[in-house]
Amino acid sequence: MLKVAVPNKGALSEAAAAMLTEAGYRQRRHAKDLVTVDADNDVEFFYLRPRDIAIYVGEGTLDVGITGRDLLLDSGAKADEVMELGFAGSTFRFAAPEGQMTSESELQGRRIATSYPGIVRPHLERLGIDAQVVRLDGAVESSIRLGVADAIADVVETGTTLRQAGLEVFGDPILTSEALLIARSAAEVPAGVDVFQRRLQSVIVARTYVMMDYDIRVQNVDEAVRLTPGIESPTVSPLHREGWVAVRAMVPREATQKIMDELYALGGRGILVTDILSCRI
Repeated sequence: MLKVAVPNKGALSEAAAAMLTEAGYRQRRHAKDLVTVDADNDVEFFYLRPRDIAIYVGEGTLDVGITGRDLLLDSGAKADEVMELGFAGSTFRFAAPEGQMTSESELQGRRIATSYPGIVRPHLERLGIDAQVVRLDGAVESSIRLGVADAIADVVETGTTLRQAGLEVFGDPILTSEALLIARSAAEVPAGVDVFQRRLQSVIVARTYVMMDYDIRVQNVDEAVRLTPGIESPTVSPLHREGWVAVRAMVPREATQKIMDELYALGGRGILVTDILSCRI
């Protein structure tokens, strides 16, 4: 039975559970459940602190896990990225009181508070900056006001929390993070991982694309197909109405309205868009 680590709380947990449910896996009914067995799919899910998942996977206790890139790198665990999952995106940045710092070089000899020393220390070493890294478990935004640090390094999503604390980001991003499927480094691929990965990939594709159907005159098919090339190739079928064909293709969800406008201007009619619940590419 495939053993999978899943975040047990927070936004990462909710998004991971939603993806797994869309992929056809049974998920826990109550937030306090620690384990869920999906016997039909031969998978056992373990709900763990997001920070601990890379450690369990890296030690081989669990086969694969879902966690953030920032948490994976900070852990130092012997685990690798298998695939990006397309949610929980964030950027890791330096921040300081407004107007005090504009570049990383100004961190020389300063104190930097962070909950991610495993990311910050190697980054400072790469920049050749000698600074003191102060490890805190949370609420690093308050560390400067309390006199613990001169700057912070933390995950930034919208930047609202930093602005409320009178801080602003500076320098280049330290790291761009998102949710990942991870597995133990240099380990033999456990049975069932290929199916598990394929199911998650199908959810990503279904979220990224929609199915578009439309009718178009034969003389405009080539130009229409350039607008809707599909994943491999669109389906083109003759209609009972002479001189017309029906076209079906997968198109990027974010470009749907623009493509519909262009098809209509080209003479396309009966343009329909439907969601894709799942697929195999």
